[in-house]
Amino acid sequence: MLVLLPPSEGKAAGGSGAPLEPQELSLPGLAPARAAVLEELLDLCTGDELKAREVLGLSEGLRGEVAKNAELRSAAARPAGEIYTGVLYDALGLADLPAPARTVAEDALLVFSGLWGAVRVTDRIPSYRCSMGVKLPGLGALGAYWRAPMAEVLPAAAGDGLVLDLRSAAYATAWKPKGEVAGRTATVRVLHSQMVDGVEKRSVVSHFNKATKGRLVRDLLVAGAVPGSPAELVTALRDLGYVVEAQAPAKAGRAWSLDVVVTQIHH
Repeated sequence: MLVLLPPSEGKAAGGSGAPLEPQELSLPGLAPARAAVLEELLDLCTGDELKAREVLGLSEGLRGEVAKNAELRSAAARPAGEIYTGVLYDALGLADLPAPARTVAEDALLVFSGLWGAVRVTDRIPSYRCSMGVKLPGLGALGAYWRAPMAEVLPAAAGDGLVLDLRSAAYATAWKPKGEVAGRTATVRVLHSQMVDGVEKRSVVSHFNKATKGRLVRDLLVAGAVPGSPAELVTALRDLGYVVEAQAPAKAGRAWSLDVVVTQIHH
């Protein structure tokens, strides 16, 4: 099972420790592309701060992120699973997973990133600011830039099991599973169901979406569930108490789509 996650905008500080060792990151086939993005991001953030803020979409209050990016080569690095914070990662709770679940998580979870392409939760990275929606002056839109290197590297990383795609739209642009891999990929949407004047209304709510995705992954890991296909995933989630509506693809080479329906969130 390979689980594709979005990163978080907010990130923990790097703390103390050795700086980034790019050659030690997982998915070494992405190394040339990572080096190119890192180089341009450093050039941008060591130059005109106003231009850097504009390119990265940062408000005045986030100007410190530019200075942080300028120090990426020398800044302390920590496992990505500790760097990424926010609603999804709070609900996932990597730090207190039981040991067997943690072992599976280290192998199965892949976090997408505008800067690194994709990293495993054990990969040591510094805290940074560069979303997949950024358009760098030289390399262009990062979502499009990452497509070619991802297409080379990720089919092998996906192995021959389930691909559970929990990425947000911006990060999904960087790699779209194709062909046989797509057939064993499941994308998940979280819908919040409320009764309004006796009629059920469903909506996509960001907080519910992120928290439920984090909790869903945690529950699968803790239960020791390793579904091998989208159909097995549906069964595993229903066994865990989730309300799941599944739509199998109408034709080969397309992903399954799953709606997980929640009425309230459990923290």
